[in-house]
Amino acid sequence: MARSRSSLQASLIFFHRWLGVISCIPFLFWFGSGIVLMYRDFPNISEADRLDRATPLDASAIRLTPQQAYGRLQQASPPESARIVMVNRRSAYRFQTGRGESIVYADDGTVQDESEGEFARQLAAEWTGQAGSAAHAEELTERDQWTVSGEFRPLEPMWKFSWPDGEQVYVSTVVGDVVQYTTRPSRIGAYFGAIPHWLYFTPLRTHTRFWSRLVIWLSGLAAIAALVGIIVGISVYSSTKSDVPTGVALRIPYVGAKRLHMILGLSFGVTACTWAFSGMLSMDPFPRLQGSLDESGARIDQTLRGGPIRLGAFNEKPPEDAVRQLERNVKVKELELGSFVGEPVYIAKVSQNEVRIIPIHGPVAHEFGFLRIVNAVQKVSQPAPVKEARLVPRYEAYYLDRHNRLPLPAIFVRLNDANESSYYIDPKTAQVVESYGKRSRWNRWLYHGLHSLDFPWLYAHRPAWDIVILTLMTGGMALALTALLLAIRVLRSLFPV
Repeated sequence: MARSRSSLQASLIFFHRWLGVISCIPFLFWFGSGIVLMYRDFPNISEADRLDRATPLDASAIRLTPQQAYGRLQQASPPESARIVMVNRRSAYRFQTGRGESIVYADDGTVQDESEGEFARQLAAEWTGQAGSAAHAEELTERDQWTVSGEFRPLEPMWKFSWPDGEQVYVSTVVGDVVQYTTRPSRIGAYFGAIPHWLYFTPLRTHTRFWSRLVIWLSGLAAIAALVGIIVGISVYSSTKSDVPTGVALRIPYVGAKRLHMILGLSFGVTACTWAFSGMLSMDPFPRLQGSLDESGARIDQTLRGGPIRLGAFNEKPPEDAVRQLERNVKVKELELGSFVGEPVYIAKVSQNEVRIIPIHGPVAHEFGFLRIVNAVQKVSQPAPVKEARLVPRYEAYYLDRHNRLPLPAIFVRLNDANESSYYIDPKTAQVVESYGKRSRWNRWLYHGLHSLDFPWLYAHRPAWDIVILTLMTGGMALALTALLLAIRVLRSLFPV
């Protein structure tokens, strides 16, 4: 029996040793870059960034109705979306039609040719507030480090504008808008954070399928290596041996780096295992665990804010009249044309967290309202009735955001169906911003819970969360470093110089 146990232990040690050789460098990358990633994300443009940099609308320059402006495009079908913004210091309609967007100026009905390089330069200069003539321009013929992800493919081709101070702006010729923005500090942060953490190196990331499989397999093997290491460590520690000359029980029968590796493994091995496993889940290896909208959720979203935009319905209250209906001190950055439960409505966006609802008939409101949204969901969710509905004033277990981008307050609605479908709805825009079912709840804890430790009781007490994460990250780095030293020893013994 003892011989069998010893043989199994030797096999596990052999297995762990070679898995460690493969995964020690990725572990070192992941832990080290994870610390940077806590505070420096990959460069991107958020809705808040876009609204902050936008110029307030000039209502006096909106002389065409939405129907008249869209008529200049000579499109047979209605637009998928419509909004009014300032483009190059002029009020303009942005109509989304199929693959891209079309711009029609609201003052004279001129249709903008988005492919013009000079127009792209003007947009980039307006974004940075710098002179466009000072920027170096290049038309991108292939993806670079900052546009390598799949979300940018429908936006190609692009113009890239670079200023001497390090600001870089990418303008898509498809949508005629700024789609990426980087600065020298944001790029440096990404090179030490997101890029090594996600293995986001351009030559690798351009091959999406290979990159995805590599990350999944590498993180999976790393999780197994950590798990086997924990088993080995516990096995060695529990099988106490006696040092005959001194009679001392040796719980850790190693010295030097190997001893330190075992101590760190017993202390931080579980962290290494769960982080590698949850990192694998971020690549969606099990799609059924993801939290996409189900049929009921899609129906709710479509009922609240969906459906074709009836541009003619806005003739009764043209956009300039809608803006003038607001308080004088309200600076509207974007006027969205939409509908709520089939009724046309303007949504005036002042900032990420401040909007005004302007119906064609009725007074201006700050939100659509709890009862109106819940009643609409109740009608469309049949035959599954609403089981629970409540206002969410602060983040909770299934509704968390460390960057505070998810809107608050939110409306929580749970249906009485087999999937236990739950939705978080923004009362300001009446859009579903988060959804969960039976399977996606597992993903919330197995991925976000294990990887970010975003437990409400910890998240809400920063810097407690930072201290815990930094402690675990530092311990994990030390564990990976000792593994690297041991891996070098193993390789040197096999391939002596």
